[in-house]
Amino acid sequence: MEEILATSLAQPRFSATLLGVFAVLALLLAAVGLYGLVAYTASQRTREIGIRIALGAASHDILGMVLAGGLWLVLAGTATGLTIALALTRLLRGLLFGVSTTDPVTFAVVTALLLCVSLAACLSPARRATRVNPIVALRHE
Repeated sequence: MEEILATSLAQPRFSATLLGVFAVLALLLAAVGLYGLVAYTASQRTREIGIRIALGAASHDILGMVLAGGLWLVLAGTATGLTIALALTRLLRGLLFGVSTTDPVTFAVVTALLLCVSLAACLSPARRATRVNPIVALRHE
């Protein structure tokens, strides 16, 4: 009986595993893309950051400025994604078992996970921006 049950569940289990692997890869790809975007934006603002540091801006102000730029992108993308996800829930109704298509806990956990990964992706370029040498930044261009 256990063998028959395992055989009948093999295809759904494989599909769920594959979907999970692709979800993790998509999250990793989003984090790398966001890291690249924030790092590029911070490098384009090197002169501005150097001037701010030369005029006495504290490192936490620079950190907050770069983080805010990245997190605004994340919040806009999250709002758009949640809107689209809620609009497309009818298509997923047949694939979900034991969970409603608009489960608030699932949406909250996924959103929180995405925000945490995004914050981690934005933190490294923001920390690097706080260590900009004003003299080098002003000579940069």
